[in-house]
Amino acid sequence: MASLIEVPQVLDLIAFITRSFPVSGNINVSQDLVLGTASNLIDLKPITASESDITLTETPVTRWPFYVLLAGSMFCLLSSSICHLFSCHSHRLNIMLMRMDYTGIAIMIIATFFPPVYYSFPCDPQWQFIYLGGITVLGLFTIVTLLSPAMSTNKFRPFRALLFASMGLFGIVPGTHAAIANWSNPRRNIALAYEFATSIFYITGVMFYVSRVPERFKPGWFDLAGHSHQIFHVMVVMGALAHYGASLVFLDWRNHQSC
Repeated sequence: MASLIEVPQVLDLIAFITRSFPVSGNINVSQDLVLGTASNLIDLKPITASESDITLTETPVTRWPFYVLLAGSMFCLLSSSICHLFSCHSHRLNIMLMRMDYTGIAIMIIATFFPPVYYSFPCDPQWQFIYLGGITVLGLFTIVTLLSPAMSTNKFRPFRALLFASMGLFGIVPGTHAAIANWSNPRRNIALAYEFATSIFYITGVMFYVSRVPERFKPGWFDLAGHSHQIFHVMVVMGALAHYGASLVFLDWRNHQSC
């Protein structure tokens, strides 16, 4: 604050002195000072930061949680694309790629927690550690379970869906906490709307994945298009886009408001 006050005063004082110097020999400086031309007098009272022309630039918030989300989402969609493209090569490769596909889904779910948790509790690192550490441990347990050969069979298809659902339901705890902690934030409802849409898309996708609708009613009709696995992937992409929108809201919010 001292620099904001002192610098304008020094500049004004220099300007006052230079204007007092005679520009020609015909000007009587003493007469000008005696007559007291008030226009040359400058009020050197302290000024506040709001009155000065100096604008303070905003310090952007860290972006790494946002990049974690993007990296996790891209890895999930990439692994899924590779799985569906090369799974018909052989039975052995099919099993390996299916495990990679499930691993990508788990990594994506973990990554989606980072922006909302990190930006919702920027001044409470203990909650960041608890929630992000909790979903990471749960996700690693899910990945280790999915990499088991026995768990990759169709017999454990509902169990795999339950693991993914449990990871998603884990978000209720930090989500509720964040909503209460940031209740006065005007953008809270926008972020919650995006997150609610994300949950709806993910839950709908899991329901199609488990129930195998509609191909269970018309076997063979949806082998090329419209079967449950394709609907599941569409719901995942829609959920990722909705969560991306929520993350942009969190990021913009923290760019304008820190702790």
